[in-house]
Amino acid sequence: MNPSCFAPFYLLVVLLLVASGFAQRPLTKLENCIFVPTPWADGDSFLIKTADGAEHTIRLYGADCVEWHVNDETDARRLREQRRYFGISEMGETAADSIELAKGFGQTAAVRTAQLMSNRFTLYTAFADARGDGKHPRIYGFIRLDDGRDLAGVLVEEGLARAFGVYRASPGGESKDEYQDAMRDLELQAAKRGNGIWRATNWEALPVERRQQRQEDADLRKGLGKPELSEDFMLDPNTAARDDLLKLPGVGEIMANRIIEARPFTKIDDLLDVPGIGPSTLEKLRPHLKIIDRRN
Repeated sequence: MNPSCFAPFYLLVVLLLVASGFAQRPLTKLENCIFVPTPWADGDSFLIKTADGAEHTIRLYGADCVEWHVNDETDARRLREQRRYFGISEMGETAADSIELAKGFGQTAAVRTAQLMSNRFTLYTAFADARGDGKHPRIYGFIRLDDGRDLAGVLVEEGLARAFGVYRASPGGESKDEYQDAMRDLELQAAKRGNGIWRATNWEALPVERRQQRQEDADLRKGLGKPELSEDFMLDPNTAARDDLLKLPGVGEIMANRIIEARPFTKIDDLLDVPGIGPSTLEKLRPHLKIIDRRN
């Protein structure tokens, strides 16, 4: 038989092997983990220790608790967006009243998370970088509680978090989209029942508040309110922190999360697969993007 007949097959094998170096890493299961109390923990971000003594700061997939440690302008903007999402930014006589109300729910979420993780639990992680601000090393993860429940799902169901953030296929075998849909359904149920922060929602004002946020997001996508990037500003979309991605023209938080979900990218043009990034948007981003091969 002519060996050349095998050429297409060998080429396919080579391409698959090369691509596998960039494939989404599978989840690692780490059992008998414990929660480590810290003064900075949120409901969705906290320190844990594995059975072998290693410590990791975890950022939950799929759930976003209200900020209650507001240390800079980025945190303040994020808190305002969360208040609008839940329809509470006009609660109380002043904005300060609404802010304190929201922070209170954020603290409640942190306390509830510590309570839920008081027994040993299982961490599922691919060790994907989840640095929000680029300063504190964090990894994305799923937490399976001792009773088998998903921590993020419990927080959303109890109205202590919204279904928002970065998603991926779950330990239970759900695809990214299936897991996202399930979390959104839990959020809908929590809102209907008035659980957690939803009991403070002003339903008449909520559409207006969310419309205001969408307008601000649209302004950001147009590049408004962002400092001019220097020509030498460069980042790798495979490893950049969320807050660094937000510096890019036309990238808001939802788009930053979509970029993180779509990792890894083998070339810049792969970003065209990210919902919301078209050719014109990519051309604005391209001067500030560089793929760094870390396989070696």
